[in-house]
Amino acid sequence: MIMRSTFREVDENHIQPICNEVIPLGIAKYNNQNHRLTFTNGSTIQFGNWEGEESERHYNGLEYDWIFLDEATQFTERTFNFLGGCLRGVNDFPKRFYLTCNPGGVGHNWVKRLFIDRQYKTDCDNPEENENPADYTFIFATVEDNKFLLESSPLYLRNLANMPEDVRRAYRYGDWDAIGGNYFKEFSRKIHVVKPFGIPSHWERYRAFDYGLDMLACFWAASDEDGRLWVFRSYEEKGLIISEAAKKIKEHTIEKINGTYAPPDMWNRQRETGRTMAETYAEYGVPLIRSDNNRVQGHMLLKEALAPKPVNDPYVRKMFGDELPMLMFFDSVSSKVFSDLESIQADDDNPNDCAKDPHDLTHTIDGLRYLQISRTMSAQALAKPVEDDGFDVGQTYEDYMTGGEITASYMGV
Repeated sequence: MIMRSTFREVDENHIQPICNEVIPLGIAKYNNQNHRLTFTNGSTIQFGNWEGEESERHYNGLEYDWIFLDEATQFTERTFNFLGGCLRGVNDFPKRFYLTCNPGGVGHNWVKRLFIDRQYKTDCDNPEENENPADYTFIFATVEDNKFLLESSPLYLRNLANMPEDVRRAYRYGDWDAIGGNYFKEFSRKIHVVKPFGIPSHWERYRAFDYGLDMLACFWAASDEDGRLWVFRSYEEKGLIISEAAKKIKEHTIEKINGTYAPPDMWNRQRETGRTMAETYAEYGVPLIRSDNNRVQGHMLLKEALAPKPVNDPYVRKMFGDELPMLMFFDSVSSKVFSDLESIQADDDNPNDCAKDPHDLTHTIDGLRYLQISRTMSAQALAKPVEDDGFDVGQTYEDYMTGGEITASYMGV
């Protein structure tokens, strides 16, 4: 199978050139309906494109000996892993996965991790999730290696030289550190993600979520005396109907919540019942506050919140110093949230907005946007500074439900 992100790309770059070469020789026939090239010896080349999660249903269960993913950095790691599951079959033909790409794009980070930085998962709790470094080989190439291109397009090097510096370094010299490829360039796990700590009881607490049958993405956050938001819990699950989603949010909440922000479509009336989804959430103990749905403003506020600001809250200052971003995360939050922030691209038509695709990245981003754009309140400063100990409200959901680690006092020692 040969795949690109859109059918136009796979048609222009692969289907037409290959068909023009082999069909006149009488060794293959192309079927326009299923986009398959069948050779006289029975071998086939399937041409495909990827339309987000819908394509998972389309390719589920199919088998290929070779998969060629062209412009791999235009695909998410989830797509790469899913397609890898299609490399199978009972024959003895060696299975291969080939990728070509340039730096940048939604898949920049996972391609760089696997093939450039060679950082692999080797100590997973489930051994089947470990990655074998021997499975990954990278062949570096620059424009000089493509002699046919330089001969046919002598002005190509000049065009590359006139690109912005970061793009020029990436495309001209293959510099994978020149371009990050994401919309939230301000985000860094080293800066914005910290170990959980006890959250003072006077900090205000909020929830925000994005909901669809394809994904519920919910966040719990506390606001300190500076108005800085600390996202201390997240929850994601697919395939939940409205009442199930409300129950899950309620079940994962172990503290008093000041407000829950939700997208405006929660107040659209259902044609069948005349009720709104917001009414169903309220029935199950999750009353909602309508969030602003201005995408550009919300995403710009998210970017601004990721920038460092002075710290005045004495409790925070004692732990982290005098400067910190206005949006922080506990490392107990799902790693998918961090991966989505690192991967989401700018919108092609509006650089002030982030992309609406791939859709599997947008739910977490939208949930954070609803949280950031809403009118959360700062905690009221206490007359007496908060001490480091004596707080258990900052514990994780799992610790609350299971009691946390076994202690000497618990054992009666």
